[in-house]
Amino acid sequence: MPGRISTVIRATEPRQNPDSMTIDLAYGQLIPELSKNRKVIALELQGHGRTADIDRPLSFESMADDVANLLQYLKIESTDVFGYSMGGTVALQLAARHPQAVRKLIIASAVFKSDGWTPETRAAIGNLKPEFLEQTPIKKEYDRLAPDPKHWPQFIEKVKQVSSKPFDFTAEAKTLKCPTLVILGDSDGIRIEHAAELFRLRGGGVNGDLAGVPNSQFAILPGTSHLGVMQRSDWLLSIVNSFLDAPVH
Repeated sequence: MPGRISTVIRATEPRQNPDSMTIDLAYGQLIPELSKNRKVIALELQGHGRTADIDRPLSFESMADDVANLLQYLKIESTDVFGYSMGGTVALQLAARHPQAVRKLIIASAVFKSDGWTPETRAAIGNLKPEFLEQTPIKKEYDRLAPDPKHWPQFIEKVKQVSSKPFDFTAEAKTLKCPTLVILGDSDGIRIEHAAELFRLRGGGVNGDLAGVPNSQFAILPGTSHLGVMQRSDWLLSIVNSFLDAPVH
């Protein structure tokens, strides 16, 4: 709907670690199209890209509160929220901690508990080192946009720590009030069973012909990896716009 506000949270595992991406790399293909019919606010989380780091560990809860504070500063009472990878987990925490701020929630390629990653992905996260990303577009964008490019090693260490620390937000996911769209690549670094569990926690997994189609939705993109999800712009635009425009019943 024209004039509707959507907020995209960008903070997005080794070789090409999406949890250190900038807005441009993750949402560059989507924002121009979404902006045609919506007001889009795109933000980078603590230490990511244009947003300077501070003397505070990265945590999903504190970054969610940062987003809520920004929305309050902008005098936005309620918005549709799209979060990818780490940003998706932050978006979940935003909806849990500040339910009045989130009208609809989109969680793309994100986990709600730490065992949602495949074993191979968890091992790769634990072995993450700054030099693994040295020649990647992620590092080049960081060098171009970060207030202090020399902070790169400390930033990557923080990303590694928050991504490796065990967490479980099942209770929060179960009690969210907003309709939720869960998106995953079929070759993602996240277990398909994990994403399906999140969908069920959000009211999905029912027989729509008998119980009615739930407000929450689940999309698995074929032939798509974790990094590839955000490159499927045509599919994402169709799925996301349909979800956001659907009435809540």
